[in-house]
Amino acid sequence: MTPISLVGPTPADHESSSRLEVLLREAGLYETSDELAAREDVLRDLQAIVDRWVKRVTAQRGFPDGMAEQATALLIPFGSYRLGVHGRGSDIDALVVGPSYIDRDHDFFAVLGGVLAETEAVTELQPVPRAHVPVIKMRFRGVQVDLLYAGLCLPVVPRDLDLRDRSVFRGMDLASARSLNGVRVADELLRLVPDAGAFRTTLRCIKHWAKARGVYSNVMGFLGGVGWAILVARVCQLYPNASPSMLVPRFFKIFTQWKWPNPVLLRDIEHDDGGELALRLPVWDPRRNPRDKSHLMPVITPAYPCMNSCYNVSHATLRTITEQLQIGNGICQQEILKSGPGGAGGWDALFQPFQFFKAYKTGEQGRDGHGRHAALPSQPESLHRQAP
Repeated sequence: MTPISLVGPTPADHESSSRLEVLLREAGLYETSDELAAREDVLRDLQAIVDRWVKRVTAQRGFPDGMAEQATALLIPFGSYRLGVHGRGSDIDALVVGPSYIDRDHDFFAVLGGVLAETEAVTELQPVPRAHVPVIKMRFRGVQVDLLYAGLCLPVVPRDLDLRDRSVFRGMDLASARSLNGVRVADELLRLVPDAGAFRTTLRCIKHWAKARGVYSNVMGFLGGVGWAILVARVCQLYPNASPSMLVPRFFKIFTQWKWPNPVLLRDIEHDDGGELALRLPVWDPRRNPRDKSHLMPVITPAYPCMNSCYNVSHATLRTITEQLQIGNGICQQEILKSGPGGAGGWDALFQPFQFFKAYKTGEQGRDGHGRHAALPSQPESLHRQAP
């Protein structure tokens, strides 16, 4: 995909990027070395628990002792940790990849769930086996962990398993495919951006802005971490040599002008080849799928099977997202780009929290003509809006 500009940063751009990173660090968006070490300890200890679990299940299946001893299951982190943009208090998303004879409901949720329930370091254990993506939620030494499972159609899981190879999906059920795709999407995002460092700083900035402005939530119909990451990655592709201080204003400019529902793509959508490896997993395709055609804000994941990461966006939340992008663009144009070399004041303005009760009329204006409190509509934009 052709870039818009190959221009690189000036010394002033570098200085502004440095000031932006300082502000993000002061906001707690980077872990300390001790916090990072504690997170790595959690992953290492969880891997040890998973290793013991898979050997136990293999032995219970009646396989030879040698096979039980050699049995493996991989614990692979994904999400913000895999992208390298996790901060203090961030959750850990992790995927367990196991062999073909492991049963998700019994072995993963019942047996492994039971092992975790008896582990002293584990609290707030909550298995959710019937979720769209089945998950075990817990805290491990105080760190929130979401544990997913994907079963391979292989009796032994290779330690050097290549998850970029589409053949890993062969014989896999849909729940496993959805679970596995989190790792594949993170890896593909990092592969497709020209400068991982600039991408990470810019993504930290945009996530911080989205949370401050109330537009960071898949569940509420806004964008989650994957959606914002794909949008940032697209801007990085369009300006491959730009620094974060250049990328942030361009992010707002591009997506205030974007003609939705034109999709945001980091690469061409990969379909089944119809040949030997016809996996027949659902792929986002508005020409064939009426439901996909109805999507308002298609932000397409870059790894097969490609999906719309923003399928929850509604007309109401799209209007809110668009409003906030326009406000962000105005701040970038009026304060950041005009603040001169290293102008930190502009960055502060970008991250001002959204003041709900100042943005919407309240008090006496919330009463009907008889002095009674009127019922407030469910969507904010249907309220009487004041100027931001």
